[in-house]
Amino acid sequence: MTIIAGSDYQISQNIQGNFNSAEILTVIRQSGNSVQFTLGNGKGHGSMPLDHMQFLLKKNELRYVPNKQKMLKEENNEEQIS
Repeated sequence: MTIIAGSDYQISQNIQGNFNSAEILTVIRQSGNSVQFTLGNGKGHGSMPLDHMQFLLKKNELRYVPNKQKMLKEENNEEQIS
């Protein structure tokens, strides 16, 4: 899975303690082998190796949350195409 700046990920309850009890992680940027992020509700920020983030995604400890604005934009594009 590609990590994209601005993507939101829901943090599972199993590992929320490692992320200041935040429920959402938002990617700021991926640079080389590291990913920088902010935590929801102003609970902080940080970075982790790209491999570790991919591991957490694979183990379903992080789950991608579709961006509502992006989904609405895609729906509008589909309507215009029809």
